[in-house]
Amino acid sequence: MLLYYLIPNKLVSNVFIYEYKVNPKPQQITAIDEAIRTSQFVRNKVLRYWMDNRGVGKTEMFRYNTLLRKEFKFVEELNSHACQTAVERVLKAVNRFYDNCKKQIPGKKGYPRFKKNTRSVEYKVSGWKLSENKKNITFTDKKGIGTLRMIGTRDLNFYQLEEIKRVRIVRRADGYYVQFSVQLDPRDTVKPITPSQKAVGIDVGIKYFLADSQGNIEPNPQFYRQGEKQLNQLNRKKSKKYRKGQPQSNNYRKARERYARKHLRVSRQREEFVKRVALRLIKSNDLVAYEDLNVKGMVKNQHLAKSISDAGWSKFRSWLDYFGYKYGKITIAVSAHNTSQNCSNCGKKVQKSLSTRTHICNHCGFVEDRDINAAINILQKGLSYEVQLGGNLRSDFALSTVGHTESYKLGEFDPLASLE
Repeated sequence: MLLYYLIPNKLVSNVFIYEYKVNPKPQQITAIDEAIRTSQFVRNKVLRYWMDNRGVGKTEMFRYNTLLRKEFKFVEELNSHACQTAVERVLKAVNRFYDNCKKQIPGKKGYPRFKKNTRSVEYKVSGWKLSENKKNITFTDKKGIGTLRMIGTRDLNFYQLEEIKRVRIVRRADGYYVQFSVQLDPRDTVKPITPSQKAVGIDVGIKYFLADSQGNIEPNPQFYRQGEKQLNQLNRKKSKKYRKGQPQSNNYRKARERYARKHLRVSRQREEFVKRVALRLIKSNDLVAYEDLNVKGMVKNQHLAKSISDAGWSKFRSWLDYFGYKYGKITIAVSAHNTSQNCSNCGKKVQKSLSTRTHICNHCGFVEDRDINAAINILQKGLSYEVQLGGNLRSDFALSTVGHTESYKLGEFDPLASLE
């Protein structure tokens, strides 16, 4: 089993996350959970120190981390670099809060909060050691995790040890995983693809997952809707075993794990679906244009929030940008303004409600599916944008993600951010 993600942190520094399943023994599970709790403890203590001493910076936070290691023995048992990564998480949250304040974004600014359900502990270049065949990993700090056998197909022998920047242990509903952060340019891992001389515009939706300008429609699988009945049943069983104000029983813990595993399955189904669709679009076209939707704002609509989240538009856009960068194709995010209302044949505006699924132009008589008409308009906008840039299909990074808002660029795609 192998899962991998891309987290390009900088324009010139791309990072792959290779993930392997591990099956630790009961005593190792206890040690891993203790390491995760210690990392959470350091993070929360450093955050409290920042709250009580507003204005302290990076240097003071790391010094306070050193004092914690001297004061608490269980903190000293965790690798020093793992403690430093916990401090870095606080710095990331604080800097994000200050940036949001400076940008004066509407609504809440993301004030840093304490963590109570951390699911990972992260090491840097020390505290772990790979075996000669790189099939086993040994954690060498005093937490007593020991050696874990990694289950996966990716051979780490292709990479030098200095290319592995971080190692993380992650706890999920279905077990434990070890992740390796490997510095690698994804363009070096693929062979050049013969240009298809095609361009496509795509319109994502709820009735269909997407409709493209070539007349193709991708059905919406609705993974959450399909599993919603079973999820509700598992949630009711979990709630019946909950005892308010008392220690929870093993039956409650098992019911909660079954419920969490079902949610994890749904999210993985959605992830693999959008990844497959994005890869197919990129490989078969040289230019892909899509709407620059404000998904974060759209999910505030209580009538559509569940359907929008189930469709996975944000994940789809992230993978589309990544595959475009990897295979040297252009992806363009265009303004969604009037793409559904304007006629793609004559350009006139034809006002219609959301319930009207067929575009009928009163000016030129053009009849087409509403979503396909919108996809053609999106393609036309994308092509006009590309012409303004010079008229050539270029594969450099700057043009492979043109038209994006500052808050959502390829370099900010971080699928692991929720693990903090």
